[in-house]
Amino acid sequence: MPRFCANLSVLFTEYPVMERPLAAAMAGFEAVEILFPYDENAAGLGTALARAKMPLALINCPPPNYADPDGPRGFAAVPGEEARFQQAFRRTARYAGALGAQHIHIMAGVADGDAAKAVFIENLKWAAGFAPKQSLTIEPINSHDMPGYFLNDFDLAVEVLEAVGAANLGLQFDAYHAARMGLDVMATWEAVKPHVVHVQVGGVPDRHEPVGGDFDYPAFFAALDRAKYKGWVSGEYRPKGKTEDGLSWIEP
Repeated sequence: MPRFCANLSVLFTEYPVMERPLAAAMAGFEAVEILFPYDENAAGLGTALARAKMPLALINCPPPNYADPDGPRGFAAVPGEEARFQQAFRRTARYAGALGAQHIHIMAGVADGDAAKAVFIENLKWAAGFAPKQSLTIEPINSHDMPGYFLNDFDLAVEVLEAVGAANLGLQFDAYHAARMGLDVMATWEAVKPHVVHVQVGGVPDRHEPVGGDFDYPAFFAALDRAKYKGWVSGEYRPKGKTEDGLSWIEP
């Protein structure tokens, strides 16, 4: 079976943030991810992770714009925002270092066209060089959930990865997003798996628990095992009820 990770931004929300790492550990997860940990005191969160003996798999970049709560979730592919991206990435890198985050997911933002692709590639090259020992990821996100998001295609993601050519930049594969794009998830996984360093899952089409629904997750997990995938498989979904009541998908 894969190594399962809990996204604490959406799971175990019945508990205060500082209690979620321990709740995840007690439920059987082996790691956690937190999309935007910037509201929390880094030292306190680090202590909570250490007490639960839970590694932090991933955080997102950029930090939220508190002056504009409806502002963009990412701008790495937005022309003219290069300085803003570098400032945001520096802050994210500090949090990642303080918390021991394995991956930083760099969000592209809303943009399109060749200029956006060029900016995205150059920003990723800069980030990979700025933090050469930090693993970075990019993730294709479906246009239903995030209209206008630049990185909405797996072929484009591979093209960007190859153009950047950085050893510390990999692909974040979310099976839910692949399904919502109308793709054959298993075939897409087989095509891009050499680039994948982090996996996320959620039920199709409702993004609840990854059981039942329109996609065979047990078969997907078996495919990960056959591929000898060693990274985390993170549950990033909205529980139908109490988190602990819907965890049959991580049981052997």
